[in-house]
Formats: sequence, structure tokens, C-alpha cells
Amino acid sequence: MTALTLPTRTGDRPRTGPSVPHVQLSQNSPAELRERLKQWMTANLPGTVIRLSEISEPGSLAFFLDNTPPPPGTVLLPPRLNAELAHVHTDGSLHLALALEDQQEVITKGWGERHPLYSPTINVLMLYGPRTDDELQIAKTVIAASYRYATGHTLLATGPH
Repeated sequence: MTALTLPTRTGDRPRTGPSVPHVQLSQNSPAELRERLKQWMTANLPGTVIRLSEISEPGSLAFFLDNTPPPPGTVLLPPRLNAELAHVHTDGSLHLALALEDQQEVITKGWGERHPLYSPTINVLMLYGPRTDDELQIAKTVIAASYRYATGHTLLATGPH
């Protein structure tokens, strides 16, 4: 599998909540970008079932692999660890599961941070909400990497749809 290669995010990291719920407190996504991100995820993550998150704040839209078991060794979001691969918060940030090398790229380049409760058995990374169209494309790239980690399958495109 190909590891992520991302540009460095411009500006300071946003403020985030120190505990649960782990939310983004500044530099939030504009409503129009949040909606476009959810529409893209809904249309472009084959085999996912969409419903409210089992773990996140109320109103967070989640993407589950109810009918597709993840590859051996894959750890998805709690509580089941094998079904919810990502959810979008109402502030536009996401929590998602990623391979360790992809987590490092996201964190090092300033696009996200580990959840305060992160551990090898709680594989949750926050991806900061996109502020611009260019950042929306980066978010799609990271979500595609999460999907690849969760399913073993590569998305064909992360374009504008």
C-alpha cells in the first residue's frame, strides 16, 4: 500500500478540546465545505453504511463497514473496533482510523492530531476541518487513505464529486 504524502498545512494548528468530546474549537470549516465533504464521502466510499456515530458527539455522521470485515490487524474506531472507519463532526473536523505511517504524515504536516485517548487499541486521529477548496482535496486524500486502511481497497478518485 502507498503511504500518504501531504504538503504542510498553512497557519497554526486549531485549538481542540483537551478531552472527550474531542472537537475542533477554532478555524472551523465553512458550512458549505462541511456539506461538500459529507456529500463526497457519501458518494465515494463504496460498501459503507451511513448513520450517526456510535461514539461521537450527537449529530456526527459516521461511515461503517457493517458488511465488510477489515483486513487482519486493522483497528477501527471504538466501541466495536471493526466497523466505524470515520465520522464527521458538526464543526467539520473528522475522527478516522489510519495506518501508523499515515498518522505520522498527517500529524507531522500539521493536518491533524491523535485523540486524547489514543492507544494501539484506540486508533483515532482527528483530521482538522478543511478551510478552503484546496484543504478539502487534502481531506479527501486522507479519507481515501483511511478507507484503504479499513478495507484494503483503493478509491479510484478523490476529485471534486
